[in-house]
Amino acid sequence: MLVSLLRTHLRPYRIPLAGVLVLQLVQVMASLYLPNLNANIIDTGVALGDTGYIWRTGALMLGVSVLQGACTVAATWLAARSALGMGRDLRALIFRRVGDFSEREVSVFGAGSLITRSTNDVQQVQMLVLMSCTMLVTAPLLAVGGVVMAVTRAPSLSWLIAVAVPVLIVVVGLTVRRMVPLFRAFQERLDSINRVLREQLTGIRVVRAFVREEVETERFERANWDISRVGERVGQLFVFLFPATMLVLDVTMVGVIWFGGHQVEAGQVEVGTLVAFMTYLMQILMGIVMASFMTMMIPRAAVCAERISEVLATDPSLAAPADATSDFPRPGEVEMRDVTFTYPGAEEPVLAEISFIARPGQTVAVVGSTGSGKTTLINLIPRLLEASAGTVLVGGTDVRRAEPEALWSQLGLVPQKPFLFAGTVASNLRLGREEATDEELWQALDLAQARDFVDEMDGGLDAPIAQGGTNVSGGQRQRLAIARALVRRPAVLVFDDSFSALDVATDARLRAALAPATAGVTRIVVAQRVSTITEADLILVLDEGRLAARGTHEELLATSRTYREIVTSQLGSEAAA
Repeated sequence: MLVSLLRTHLRPYRIPLAGVLVLQLVQVMASLYLPNLNANIIDTGVALGDTGYIWRTGALMLGVSVLQGACTVAATWLAARSALGMGRDLRALIFRRVGDFSEREVSVFGAGSLITRSTNDVQQVQMLVLMSCTMLVTAPLLAVGGVVMAVTRAPSLSWLIAVAVPVLIVVVGLTVRRMVPLFRAFQERLDSINRVLREQLTGIRVVRAFVREEVETERFERANWDISRVGERVGQLFVFLFPATMLVLDVTMVGVIWFGGHQVEAGQVEVGTLVAFMTYLMQILMGIVMASFMTMMIPRAAVCAERISEVLATDPSLAAPADATSDFPRPGEVEMRDVTFTYPGAEEPVLAEISFIARPGQTVAVVGSTGSGKTTLINLIPRLLEASAGTVLVGGTDVRRAEPEALWSQLGLVPQKPFLFAGTVASNLRLGREEATDEELWQALDLAQARDFVDEMDGGLDAPIAQGGTNVSGGQRQRLAIARALVRRPAVLVFDDSFSALDVATDARLRAALAPATAGVTRIVVAQRVSTITEADLILVLDEGRLAARGTHEELLATSRTYREIVTSQLGSEAAA
């Protein structure tokens, strides 16, 4: 999975990566050449007292060192540019894919996990690419080249390489093998702690209202302890690995000095050659250490790549067809034909055989007890959910055949839980229509009965709005969400219990203002208060997912027992008489 991901998303950076390879090759050649020059200075220049040779060879070493440094800087710059570019592309791709997800896909992954996958997981893959360009290329070239140069300079000491290298490989290999499952567990624990933290921050008011601080603290501590325990086990392996590798390096160096010293004394090896051999051996072993470091990064990056690929490979369940249309021959008309909806895995449908027509200028109200399917019915209209059976039409076009953006442009949705984004009042309202003027924004605020409190805010339209709208009340959020929908100028306005946080007086003024301003607009309203929908052109009564009755207020009072029970429970028996 990791290889496939890298091959796909590094393709645009082939040329910079080829440049990295060339530069790293030159750097390694320079690194291998420098010990040979140093040996020549010792064996020829110093031993014979040839000062001119020392100066000439020293100048050459300086030039080679400058070249090596320049290649290192250039290679690192190109590698960083490629890795960061790939990370940017991956995050953008994940963002676009998640943006196409329905509620079903989001709930499968979880919001916390999707955040982790688009940030931490991408970062791990990005770091692997960067380290690979700077280490993984250098390490094998340095190790292989060091072996060749060391054996060439001092064949009699080459057996030390044959002993040290396998020992180092075994130590590193056993350690890395134990790290692989721990990296996977760490990412899963990271998902868990992000999920807990997100829930607690989002629901902090509920936590405080029910005095659950201690319980939630314990839940966070358990998640925190779990990730700490896995991180500790990984750290223990790291703590073991580096001293173990340094021990192998130090013992090998001691061996070289011991056996090499005896050979120098016997005249079999020159001092410069011994120094060069030690340098080459150090390069060999450091190459292996660098490779081992990369080997430790690869398993974690592989886990992250797998998690990223899961998101990218998930096709949105509400994808538009290839022949999607943007044509709506009957603007403002909403129709359902024998619509049934069942959640995946559920035994019983939430909605069953729902049929109705809402025409331009009409107000269609949806009432029913809690759990009767009102919100589900509303979510089928903008295709936030897809009907299991039957047909949903907007503007005379089946929503499954409609281009999503064209479909949503027909609708103005005010959800049950209105959400405001961090920014200003104006920026939130212009989500409805970006080109809306300030005058149009104020008109929408007037209709939504929001002008008074926006006027009182510091800055008016430029007043800051916190993330989620936490700096305004629930009723103010609802009115701003209604104003946002009005700014859109849709053919269909959908209100999903959007007046529940308003007092009766504000609710009445808002509805009175909406009626003339949206005269030609289809209005579909989910209502809890029956008193607010008595003037509706059509009232749909839902009972356990089925359409129990339909008609005007007066008709339903005369014909529907379910509706009479709702009216009686809210307005008393006299109102239902």
